Amino acid sequence: MGISPWIFFAIAAVALAGGVTLLAGDRAKRTARNRERRRWAALRGWQFAETDNVLTTGWHGGTIAYYGTGIARDVVTGSTFTADGRRKVHIADHETSGKINSVLVAVQCRRPIGVLIELWLPSVPFQREQMPDLLGPVGPRYAFVSDLAAARALITPDMVDAAEEIGGDVTVLWLEEDWVLAAAPAHSSPARLERLLRDLGELADVVDPLDVGPGTHPHLGKATGN
Repeated sequence: MGISPWIFFAIAAVALAGGVTLLAGDRAKRTARNRERRRWAALRGWQFAETDNVLTTGWHGGTIAYYGTGIARDVVTGSTFTADGRRKVHIADHETSGKINSVLVAVQCRRPIGVLIELWLPSVPFQREQMPDLLGPVGPRYAFVSDLAAARALITPDMVDAAEEIGGDVTVLWLEEDWVLAAAPAHSSPARLERLLRDLGELADVVDPLDVGPGTHPHLGKATGN
């Protein structure tokens, strides 16, 4: 006895309904996150943009190197106070292939760091085709750097202490150009992002202190400009 075509139709209908339900659920979560991020930006007096196709092209290390450039969603841009003064910040969902991989949190320094330093948790599959040089353990993380000598000069005990405050939910913390960045878990709450901003600000104060003359790198002791 053959199977009625209505059975296949019913199965297809159930599958379609399930897919629509999942899609609707994802869209609802996305909308709620968008509202939450927008409200947070308004409370802080910061700017908000739903999409930024340029922001993630400014960095090449850390989670950008691992997942790809992608695009930035629900972007918040503003500034925050640290012990050494006001610093510019960005917070954005990092999306690649239609999926949010992490929340990028970035705090700007006053001068270029002079070396790429990536600090990865050993529990995440951070390997990629072209990794920077392995420096070794830095606190609970492994450091991969673009210049071993320059990185050793920058990784002081104070820098290690500040990096350890970032938290074990942040897969990678990295220093690139004139930014200190971290990849927070996708869908992190504003409260978690506030704490992360504070910790990144303290790290920025360590690697980019205020009491250093213009054009001088605080650790390498040489000019960074013409």
